[in-house]
Amino acid sequence: MSDQPTAPATIEDVAREAGVSTATVSRALRAHPYVADATKAKVIEAAGRLRYVANPNASRLASGATSTVGLLAPVLTSWYTSEVVAGVEEVCAEERYDLLIGTADPEARERMLNGETRFKQRVDGVILVDVMCREAGAERLAQLDVPVVVLGEALHAVDSVAIDNIAGAALAAQHLLQLGHRRIAVVGGVSDALDVHDVPNSRSAGFSSALHDAGVALRPEYVADGLFTIEGGCKAAHSLLDLADPPTAIFAMSDEMGFGVLKALRERGMVVGRDMSLIGFDDHPVSDAVGLTTVAQPVRAIGRTGAHVLLGLLRGGTRAHQQHMPLTLIDRGSTGTPPAR
Repeated sequence: MSDQPTAPATIEDVAREAGVSTATVSRALRAHPYVADATKAKVIEAAGRLRYVANPNASRLASGATSTVGLLAPVLTSWYTSEVVAGVEEVCAEERYDLLIGTADPEARERMLNGETRFKQRVDGVILVDVMCREAGAERLAQLDVPVVVLGEALHAVDSVAIDNIAGAALAAQHLLQLGHRRIAVVGGVSDALDVHDVPNSRSAGFSSALHDAGVALRPEYVADGLFTIEGGCKAAHSLLDLADPPTAIFAMSDEMGFGVLKALRERGMVVGRDMSLIGFDDHPVSDAVGLTTVAQPVRAIGRTGAHVLLGLLRGGTRAHQQHMPLTLIDRGSTGTPPAR
């Protein structure tokens, strides 16, 4: 028998014995909320069998902790996404975390849902911005060994931060109804998402439901596709103004489409708020400059809140589940009573 002492077990030994990754071993031994109870039990049993003792000086390296947060978004150039990312960056900088940003095209989205993302071994947690996971995808995300927070979509299986698009659109409808409008049009967009609860469908549902509750029908000819762009909003407004019985008010589902509507009104020699009422949605920074009444969502605050939720999970906090951010209507004078006929 050799007199050489047996080398102490390492985290790699425990991971091999339990059949999991070293990161999962570390999280399980720290009672991390994103590790399943069965996995924790298996890791603890393996650690006990091997008489494993964690080295606190090497815990960060052994656990795979990187002090880095990953962020995925379909596009990074839109105003909305850049504002959300700015909010996330602010919190990460305050808390001394790095931020690794990537675009989530359909293939990247599937890799993320399957746990095969390139972020997997490089970040401690992931924030998804407007990726539209839907509940089935969220359930798959919940199985990953890194915490995930979704921004822009209300979910149950993972933590999420979003606004209530249905309530926001209803707020816009109620504002126009209270001013006396009954011939009200919608400039929106068609989503290619399969979920009926995506942004365009939710805003459309909230607006039409509020009209219906007031006994006002949303006429089919008063619904125009603005493609969620300024150019699309302009073309949609011209089509509405060409109707034999044009509307007296327009709800643009985004401020950018609202800017297009404003352009069309100017081209027709019409005065917004007098000849046509217009309300947008978002509170884009330009909205204040052009005097657009809008339903304001706290975009940067959504990013900050999402980052705080994720960092709380990384520190062993409990799940926050769904968080709905507040919406407010800002009247800047682009709405008024219907013009006399």
